[in-house]
Amino acid sequence: MSKKILIIAGDAVEALEIYYPFYRVLEEGYEAVIASPTKKVLRTVVHDFEGWDTYTEKPGYQLESHLSFADVNPAEYDALLIPGGRAPEYIRLDKHVPDIVSHFFETNKPVGAICHAALVLSVIDRRYFEGRTMTAYTACKPDVHNLGASYAPDTLCVDGNLVSGHAWPDLPGFMREFFKLVKA
Repeated sequence: MSKKILIIAGDAVEALEIYYPFYRVLEEGYEAVIASPTKKVLRTVVHDFEGWDTYTEKPGYQLESHLSFADVNPAEYDALLIPGGRAPEYIRLDKHVPDIVSHFFETNKPVGAICHAALVLSVIDRRYFEGRTMTAYTACKPDVHNLGASYAPDTLCVDGNLVSGHAWPDLPGFMREFFKLVKA
């Protein structure tokens, strides 16, 4: 039976951080399911590093989500991916997200969190992060500390069931380490 990987996102999800994992999951022969606040066509954004002190943002591709957060039964999934972009700012406010995300930590299933995904992790119990090390986009360093975790300056970090990465340039290593956990 094929593994099922849940990807949670919303509008303004970073395009590479959702498309690359989505297609890699399919390429591995697993089922990739994208959930969002409502089942809809998501508007992605392209973040780039163009010499500014921060990233720039441009409109990206559109991508259909498969179901709403209300319709997610996390027990049906073998792993969770949380892409970054601006989507984490508001999807963390959805009343279903804390239960969805907590399930993967309670059951020790693989979780991949890249870039601003630390914002989504902020709505679950800190006990899942105390004593752990993780990374995120540099601007999210205070959010990682608020979780009770140590911030790793490395662009890729694996601690237990959690794989974390800085941003889209780190996707090859991020997905490699994520799949190691999924296959274990």
